[in-house]
Amino acid sequence: MSVELEVFVGNNTMMDEDVYQLWLDGYAVNDAVRLRMESGELRDCDVSTDVVHSDTMDQFRTFQMCEKLLQSPSKLGNQLLFQIPLQKQAMMIERYYQFDRPFAREVLGKKLSKGVKKDLDDISSKTGIALRSCRRQFDNFKRVFKVVEELQGPLVDNVQRHFLVSDSLAKDYAAIVFFANCRFETGKRKLQYLSYQDFAFCAGQLISYWTVGAVDKMMEDIDVDLEKEFLHNLKDLKVLINNKDLMDQHKSLVCAQLRGRIKVFSEMEANFKNLSRALVNIAANLTHSKEARDLFIDLVEKFIEPCRSDKWPVADLRLFLTHYTSTTHMLETFRYEPILDRYMGVIKSCVLKMYHE
Repeated sequence: MSVELEVFVGNNTMMDEDVYQLWLDGYAVNDAVRLRMESGELRDCDVSTDVVHSDTMDQFRTFQMCEKLLQSPSKLGNQLLFQIPLQKQAMMIERYYQFDRPFAREVLGKKLSKGVKKDLDDISSKTGIALRSCRRQFDNFKRVFKVVEELQGPLVDNVQRHFLVSDSLAKDYAAIVFFANCRFETGKRKLQYLSYQDFAFCAGQLISYWTVGAVDKMMEDIDVDLEKEFLHNLKDLKVLINNKDLMDQHKSLVCAQLRGRIKVFSEMEANFKNLSRALVNIAANLTHSKEARDLFIDLVEKFIEPCRSDKWPVADLRLFLTHYTSTTHMLETFRYEPILDRYMGVIKSCVLKMYHE
C-alpha cells in the first residue's frame, strides 16, 4: 500500500515588527521583555516571562545579524542567509533609517565627526532617546552623507537610489546632508525655538531654488552646494538700498499696494528702509562662507525679531514680502528682477516658516 506525503519546507525569517521597533529604539533585552509583558498584546495571553525572554533574545540576535545588510540596503535583497519577503525588507530598511526629530535637531548643521559622536551621551540625556538609538541614528546620518556628498545629480534621488527609503524619508536625509555640508548655524540661543521641521523645510527651498541643479536640470552637479554665480550676483541688489531715489520709489510703491490692507501699515512704513536694508544686506553677504552659515540667525535677528516686536500678523508679513518683491518690476531703472525674484522666493518661504507668532 503506497502512501503519498506532501511536504513543505521553508526557512522564512520570522520577526515581530513591534520587537523590531524595540530593538531600533535601543532597549536592552530585559527592558524589551518587560514592555512586551506589559503590552496589551501579551497581557491576556498565557505565556511565561521565560518564553517571551527567549523569543525576544532570539529576535534581537537576528536583527543584529541583519544590521550589516541594512547598512547597505541593496545587499539585503541579494543575500541568501535570511529569507525575508520583499515587503518586510522594505519595512526593515525604512524603519532602520527613520530618525527622531529631536535628535536630528541637536546635530543639524554640525560636522558629522567623532567630536559630535562624543556628545551623544549628552544628547541622549537631553532628548530622552536611548544612547544605542542615538548611535544608530548618528551613524546613519554619517553613512548617508559619505555616500551621497560627492555624487552627481539630485540629492533626494541619490539618497533614494542608494538607501531604498521612501521619498519623504529621502527628503529628510537630503536636509541633513545639506545642512552638514553647508554648516549653517542652528545652535544659537535665538534659534532654539525653531524645530527640525522648520529647518528641513528651509533646506528643501534652498536645494530647490539656490543650487546649480535648481537652475539647470541637465547639469551633472550635486545639490549640496549653493550656486556661486547666483550668490555673487546678489551683490547687485545693493542698488535698492544704496540709491536713495530708488529706495524712496520702492517704498512708495510698496506703501501704495499695502495701504488699508495690513494692520501694521504705520509700523511697516516707518521701518521700511531698515527692513529693506536687512533683506538686501543678507543677500549681498551670502558670497562669504561665514555670512552664508549665519543665514538663519541673520534672518531672525535682522528681520523676524523686528517684525515680531511690532506684532506683525503672519498674513501682513506675507503681503509685505509679496509686494516687496513684485513692486520692483515697476521700477524703471531696476534691472535685477530675476535675481531678486529667485532670492526673495526662498526668503519669503523660509521667513514665513520661521515666523512663529
